[in-house]
Amino acid sequence: MQGRRRRAQAWMAMLLAGAVLLGAGGAARGDRPLVPVIALDGAIGPATAVYVVRNLHLAVQDHATAVVLRLDTPGGLDSAMREIVRAMLASPVPVIGYVAPAGARAASAGTYILYASAIAAMAPGTNLGAATPVPLGGEAPLPGPARPLDAGRLKAVNDAAAYIRGLAALHGRNAAWAERAVREAVSLSYEAALREHVVDLVASGLPDLLAAADGREVVAAGRPVRLATRDAVIRPVAPDWRDRLLATLTNPGLLYLLLLAGMAGIAFELSHPGILAPGVLGVICLLLASYGLNLLPIDHAGAALLLFGLALMVAEAWVPSFGALGIGGAAAFLIGSLMMFEDPGFRPPLALILGATLACLALFAGVLAMLLRARRRPVVSGDAMLIGAAGQVTAWHGTEGQVCVRGEYWNARSNAGPGRALVVGGKVRVTGRDGLRLLVEAV
Repeated sequence: MQGRRRRAQAWMAMLLAGAVLLGAGGAARGDRPLVPVIALDGAIGPATAVYVVRNLHLAVQDHATAVVLRLDTPGGLDSAMREIVRAMLASPVPVIGYVAPAGARAASAGTYILYASAIAAMAPGTNLGAATPVPLGGEAPLPGPARPLDAGRLKAVNDAAAYIRGLAALHGRNAAWAERAVREAVSLSYEAALREHVVDLVASGLPDLLAAADGREVVAAGRPVRLATRDAVIRPVAPDWRDRLLATLTNPGLLYLLLLAGMAGIAFELSHPGILAPGVLGVICLLLASYGLNLLPIDHAGAALLLFGLALMVAEAWVPSFGALGIGGAAAFLIGSLMMFEDPGFRPPLALILGATLACLALFAGVLAMLLRARRRPVVSGDAMLIGAAGQVTAWHGTEGQVCVRGEYWNARSNAGPGRALVVGGKVRVTGRDGLRLLVEAV
């Protein structure tokens, strides 16, 4: 009894000591400011925007003193970039934009995000700029003298220039260079960016960055804030499963394959009713593709052309046109695939599009070959189809009975002698026909 009491007291003492240690550690950390670090790597899309915006809100709930948004991006979607910028400007927690590590860049949409930051910083060996809006389709200009911008392109450039000038004015940065980055697609190294007053400081790492930012007065959500970031607790924020799932569902290559798989599954179900599995999987693939495509800028005419091309190639199997529908469908499929995804940063690889087109062409060629073979085959009907065909005895008595030939049941007669009597289940061959009765012999 006393042994049990001693063990219980020992456990209570251990739990109490652990609670004291945890409380002391929490108090020690609580005395230091918290700075979450959000990593923005790769192209900026819907998943990136959700990840950044949610963690900015969490930083407010955690009473963070600042947020570091580490940038290494070639750019991305304008809509996703503006969603991130709106969240940054509305956040009461100051956002420090930091282009890092060495070799990173903040190009295109990344330049706007850096200009929207309360403090803009770069690591050695980084660059920013080239913020010109990319035309829909992303086509490269033809060689020769520069041509004047069309009305739609001019509107997009003017809107982007005004937007980045406004961001520059918020934090007192070089607005003239920002406009050049939009209109002329110019870029700057980290040294030139500091010299041109495009960024506020250069830091070789996060500790140096937070030490340099400490004590600076910035504007966050329209009010002045003095940063206290020296010796802050740095907490990296990784994307959770929702961010990774959304990033997967907005991958243009995967969406393209899901769309094709969905159409193939439904086409197979229509041609073989009752199997169900291909149809169910096809509908699931189409729903997932629809969800992802709804988040990306797509050309609806291109999508319609792609689906029309698939429909034409499927129709070739039911309405043989000896190539007309199949070739037209392949052409429509290829053109629609190239037109469908507007932003060049969110477009399936060209190799994937060409591979899918060649696969559809190969399938169409197989169907066409079968049709041509069927056309060349001589027409066979009547007795010619039956004589020589193999069958099976289903019922027999004496010299007469019933046989199954080519899936059909026939009355039959055999002139075989007693030693070659037919039995149920035995194999037979048709030797002739007498009205509606087959003449058979044992095999």
